[in-house]
Amino acid sequence: MTSPNIHTTSLTQRYQPVAVVGPYQEPSTQWPSLNATAGPPPIVPARGIKRNTPSDCTHLHENNSRLIPDGWVNSTSDQIRHPNSNFIHECNLFLRPQNNMNISTDGNVKNNLGNNAHDVNVNRVQSPINRIDLKWNLMPWFHGKISREQAEQLLQPRIDGLFLVRESTNFPGDYTLCVCFQNKVEHYRVKYHDGNLTIDDEEFFENLEKLIEHYELDADGLCTKLVKCLPKETNFKNTPMEVVPDSHDNDLFVISENELEICEPIGKGEFGEVMLGKWKKQRVAVKVLKDSSEAEAILMKSLHHENLVNLLGVVRRKDQVLLVTEYMSKGSLVDYLRSRGRLHVTKRDQINFAFDTSAGMEYLERMHVVHRDLAARNVLIAENGIAKVSDFGLARNEKNTSLESAKLPIKWTAPEALKLNKFSNKSDMWSFGILLWEIYSFGRVPYPRIPLADVVKHVEKGYKMEAPEGCPPEVYEIMRQAWDLNPDNRPTFRDVKVKLQALKQTTAL
Repeated sequence: MTSPNIHTTSLTQRYQPVAVVGPYQEPSTQWPSLNATAGPPPIVPARGIKRNTPSDCTHLHENNSRLIPDGWVNSTSDQIRHPNSNFIHECNLFLRPQNNMNISTDGNVKNNLGNNAHDVNVNRVQSPINRIDLKWNLMPWFHGKISREQAEQLLQPRIDGLFLVRESTNFPGDYTLCVCFQNKVEHYRVKYHDGNLTIDDEEFFENLEKLIEHYELDADGLCTKLVKCLPKETNFKNTPMEVVPDSHDNDLFVISENELEICEPIGKGEFGEVMLGKWKKQRVAVKVLKDSSEAEAILMKSLHHENLVNLLGVVRRKDQVLLVTEYMSKGSLVDYLRSRGRLHVTKRDQINFAFDTSAGMEYLERMHVVHRDLAARNVLIAENGIAKVSDFGLARNEKNTSLESAKLPIKWTAPEALKLNKFSNKSDMWSFGILLWEIYSFGRVPYPRIPLADVVKHVEKGYKMEAPEGCPPEVYEIMRQAWDLNPDNRPTFRDVKVKLQALKQTTAL
């Protein structure tokens, strides 16, 4: 599809700050109207507040003005599915505390565009703590790793107080208590806090069994007290259970805070500040997370590739988690390109950066992990010049995207992800096309001279950026293929890696 010509910007505009996230206001004619959108699940009232209709409560996510508009999310058509439903409680994990009793909105995203080959599967990692409690599989009320939808299908008839417990798919290591009330199913997140389980940050229990016993005696802030469990023996009788081995290889390495020296700040991102640190006489990067969730660390620990930033360990503070990673001395790819420019960045450097990033993303593709925030700012350069993908803050399905939107970088995110929150390796491929454009434009901001609010409108009409000056035709063709509006027509990272490897071998020094 032929693209209109957009004139080149001045050098001063080239180095303007990147607009990473919205707010984006959708023009009324930008996309066809979606089907009727069901509202988000209710927030269960805090302790002592009794309501006949839990759905009358307010919603925690409504105050963030930087989210993609809720109207873009089709909760009717964007149902959640996990491609590998295993029925096992793997282990326990300390995650961030939250106030009040929150309805869980966990689940995984299925790409409904075209075939089913691009399912998001970002939770297929083993939990970090070396304390695998398999005894819950023997409890009749524990149904293991089933989805929200499966739980609601099982809880029939909807008798008040009928309940089951499942693993949380949003917060690995936590649980979800599913309770029938007034012909609906309420989902409560059961989380860890200082080694104990809690729903409301007021009552704490040593284990799941004691928690269930407590709420069988008194609702104590829930919609109703637990009356009868739904035994799992009556369901999934023919479904094999997968037992996760007790493997030290999947444990997070906990670093004592006394062993870590934190120096000056070296960066700041959406999910936390990055500091320079020293640990065991080596320089390290320390990411101070804005909350106490270890989900990013769990995911990073499960991934091992030379083109992904390596996690060394975590430091656990009372209400904070520090991620300790290898130090990438040459900083982010976008800063590297902008600061050195054409005089110092060679064509061989550019193809190497492109190939390294494709290799890291091809590995994530094989591992069924979707990054969701791929951009030159999130690729780091090591001392030896190797590029590595970093920043996995969005590479987890923490929210039920049929109900809530994540914070998304407009200019780097695929249309189907912006419009319907449909993420896949093919939406990552769209972002990779933008990253290639960044590499060959030496770090310019994508879609120059197009206002942020108009970018999606142009893209939806088929606009594709022109090739940067000096960009090889073969690389620009990869960009154009990556920007196909149909996700199924975009290439895989495996195919792109092969093409870039061939170009790398023929590119002169």
